[in-house]
Formats: sequence, C-alpha cells, structure tokens
Amino acid sequence: MDSVAQRLSAVGAGAALELRGVTRLFGALAALTDVTITVRPGERRAVLGSNGAGKTTLFNCITGDFPPSSGTIRFFGEDVTHFPPYERIRRGLRRTYQISALFPGLTVQDNVYLACRGVSRGRFSFLRPGQNDALMHAADNLVQAVHLAGVKDQPVAELAHGQQRQLEIALALAGAPRFVLFDEPAAGLSPTERQELVEILTSLPAHIGYIIIEHDMDVALRVVESVTMMHNGRIFKEGLPQEIESDPEVQELYLGGGHE
Repeated sequence: MDSVAQRLSAVGAGAALELRGVTRLFGALAALTDVTITVRPGERRAVLGSNGAGKTTLFNCITGDFPPSSGTIRFFGEDVTHFPPYERIRRGLRRTYQISALFPGLTVQDNVYLACRGVSRGRFSFLRPGQNDALMHAADNLVQAVHLAGVKDQPVAELAHGQQRQLEIALALAGAPRFVLFDEPAAGLSPTERQELVEILTSLPAHIGYIIIEHDMDVALRVVESVTMMHNGRIFKEGLPQEIESDPEVQELYLGGGHE
C-alpha cells in the first residue's frame, strides 16, 4: 500500500465533503450546473479550470457564502446545504481567500492567536492570556507549521507577500479543522515561495483534507492525489494528477498543449 493509500485508510471511510447536483444561478446565468463531487476524509484534491469555470463559486457554495440554487451539500455526513457559514466553521470547515484578510498592525503571533481565540469557547473572555495559555501554545505550533517562527513578533505589514500567504494558511488551520478550502494560495509567489508552500501543504496532518484552487499547475499537481477539472460551471474531467496532466483535451483547453 502506497503512502497516499495508507494515509486515507488511517483517517477512515465515508465522505468528508459530498456535493450532489449542485447548481448556482445568478439571474439567468448558471455559474454552476449539476456539480457532483465526493471527497474522502484526508483527501487532497485540486479543482482546476480557466477563469470563469466556476471554481470560486463552488467554494462559496461549500462555505455557505452563496447557498446553491438546487442540489445538496453534506459535510461528514451531515446535510449543511442551508447552514450559515459560521455553523460550517463550527463543524470544522475552513477557507482561505484570494485577497488577504489579515490585521496588518498586529504581529504574526497575535494574528494567529486571535484566529485560535475566535473559534474557541472562551472567545468572549476579557482575561489576558498568560504564558501557559493553551491557545498561545496552539498559536506557537501553527506559526512553526507555516515556517514563520523567525518573524512571529514582526507586524504583518512588514512581511513579504509570500509570508502573508503562509500566515493565511495558519489562520485557516486554527481550531483543529477537519477540511480546508485553499483559494489560489500560490498567487503572486516567487519560485522559492512556491516551493515553501508545497512543503507546508504536504506536511499538514494526515487527517486534514483539502481542496485547492490553483492556476499554477506545477504547484497544484504536487500537493494533491486527485484532480477535478471544471469548464463553464460543469465538471469536465476527474482523475489522478498524472492522468490530468497528460490528457490531450486538458492540455488543449487549459495548458495550451505545451505542458510537459
């Protein structure tokens, strides 16, 4: 059994995320049409496609920002189709966004601490955290996990763009999530920063599954074990990274036929 199969076997059977016939209409425009996807616990999947393929709308439906016009969404077996976003967060769903949503005047450590505090039971407490505060320890671990321990006391405004993207991943990991949606985490990164992103994503705990939307195919195909291709709001193809990468139709539509 290979390492991917061992990891997926260890985190259990069933579906972490299940979409059935999801359609999203904006007036007469169908942004998504009859989308059906099943993602297992611990699975890492890429959703790829050109601009306008429906990828971000798909994320918005999963998170509850835009409820589907029809179809169902189940999260670890529970129907969450009509749940507001905060209820999905309580159940362990997290997301990053294309545009950074950070506190630039606070330090890296404080940003992560606030994320941990925001999903904890004591989030409304006015008590100042001490050195042995469990959430402070959780924040420390997350800062290390995204390779920012060396700048944890710096204001976010002083970070490089790539470091800010790494910080967003730490915020998404706050509060022991079960599944994460990464929306173009490699956007604007240098080659060195992309490599660091790959290391961070591939080092996540085995039980945390994710879907990544990414235009950088070299990043996306290195951090997943399955791929869903979208085109005009519909699923176009699904398969293993190597199958998608070598598919002539995919190369023609999305890679210009020149990807090796």
